[in-house]
Amino acid sequence: MTGPGGALPMFPLGGVLMPSMVLPLHVFEPRYRQMVRECLDGTPEFGVVLIERGNEVGGGDVRTGVGTVARIVEAAEMPDGRYALHTVGVRRIRILRWLDDDPYPRAQVEDWPDDPDDGPGTDLDGLLAHAVSRLRPALALRAELGEPGPPATVEVSDEPGLGSHQVAALAPIGPHDRQRLLALPGAASRLTATIEVLDDAVELLTARLELG
Repeated sequence: MTGPGGALPMFPLGGVLMPSMVLPLHVFEPRYRQMVRECLDGTPEFGVVLIERGNEVGGGDVRTGVGTVARIVEAAEMPDGRYALHTVGVRRIRILRWLDDDPYPRAQVEDWPDDPDDGPGTDLDGLLAHAVSRLRPALALRAELGEPGPPATVEVSDEPGLGSHQVAALAPIGPHDRQRLLALPGAASRLTATIEVLDDAVELLTARLELG
């Protein structure tokens, strides 16, 4: 676990990693190759945050303040020094302070578990079932449009905290909507907001399908 003020290597990306979800990465920039080598020599974890503005390559980007720790579960080094990584999101973090980017981005972070007081007395199981019931038609509509994505039959955990992250990760929405879901206090608020964005997604996908 990352304690208060703990320093962590960081990998800003153009997408959002949710806890429990898989993230494959192709690492080619020299600074991130070094980061991966050092992670593999020590604790095989780094933070992933969304780039709000700017590019993944070269730095100079603006980054979000909430992210997810990625654990390296498989790594293959190419002959030219590039890495193919298989990672999984393990826990949510808040950025306390960005450190110097030399030799690669780093930040002081703290773990941010879900707030148990988020939505007290809420029927979390019912919220999760509702969210999943909106996820499936959204994924089916996207498939009907010929767009890549998980199947409508994809399995989702029945544990509300974990399931809320998985539905948010699988939803056919943009990275900024997904980031907003990641940054909500807990499962109740995340599931409530996810249902809203899924309703919007179903409406948009249905309109696109009708327009041909």
